[in-house]
Amino acid sequence: MTKKLLILGTRTLAVEIADVASEIPGVDLAGFVENLDRDAVGGKLEGLPVYWIDDLAVLKETHVAIGGLATTARDRFIAQAAALGMEFATLIHPSARISKKAQIGEGVFISAGCIVGAHARITAHVFLNRGVLVGHHTEIGAFSTLQPGANVAGCCRIADRTLIGMGAIVVDRINVGAGALIGAGSVVTKDVAAGAQVFGNPARAIRKSPS
Repeated sequence: MTKKLLILGTRTLAVEIADVASEIPGVDLAGFVENLDRDAVGGKLEGLPVYWIDDLAVLKETHVAIGGLATTARDRFIAQAAALGMEFATLIHPSARISKKAQIGEGVFISAGCIVGAHARITAHVFLNRGVLVGHHTEIGAFSTLQPGANVAGCCRIADRTLIGMGAIVVDRINVGAGALIGAGSVVTKDVAAGAQVFGNPARAIRKSPS
């Protein structure tokens, strides 16, 4: 990586991403970016400066960014940065095992201990938290978040902006619709409709996710 890295976000997950990124060879972490709280701007986080979103119009020439929010609504923050001309980094921790036959998109963050199988497709701005397993021939849609220890088996289709909770299991050949939420520890054995919230073992729909 020839450009310096900025993390979009200033909350606890942004700090965690900074810590993981510090262990990736070639990453030069330069600061954090805020888009809601102007009072945070001008101070420091983890000893690094906090910038306002509009500062990216100038910083874009020498910096790249990565999303630092666990919520799938980070697409709004990323859209703001993209509109200012920002490019996005793809970061993979050296302890992760990514098949050479897998496809990894722009802005993806893959944390420590993850495994991505052959012919898997991780699309843009996906966040794989520590220890996530993604099976062969599985597709993870844009802006989705897989929390620590989530296990998505082979030949699955996980649509955009899906959140899969800590330790959840999705068995093979399952389709999960856009904007769905799979609760922590759930075991998904049937397709999940777009916008559904499912919990339990086996996972059952509780209600539609909020927009």
